[in-house]
Amino acid sequence: MSTAMNFSSKTFRPRNPDRGAFPLDHQGECKTIKEKFMKCLRENKFDNSLCREVSKEYLECRMDRQLMTKEPLEKLGFKDLVDRKATETEQAKS
Repeated sequence: MSTAMNFSSKTFRPRNPDRGAFPLDHQGECKTIKEKFMKCLRENKFDNSLCREVSKEYLECRMDRQLMTKEPLEKLGFKDLVDRKATETEQAKS
């Protein structure tokens, strides 16, 4: 007995990927930063809290090259790093 499959175009509706699902970096545009991040993880026994600066840099690279949706860094969990950078910039101006 065979089962007929219905591939009617009426029922299929493509949708955007869920948050966190984004295109691979086929061109290697952010490869050097990714390698830097992976090296940091290995050197710190995979404690990602010690590699947050590089992680932020990697996500910025992906957003700049439209490999992921642009999001405020605060929303991605880097509020403390953004605030610290703003404070350092203000102090340098003084």
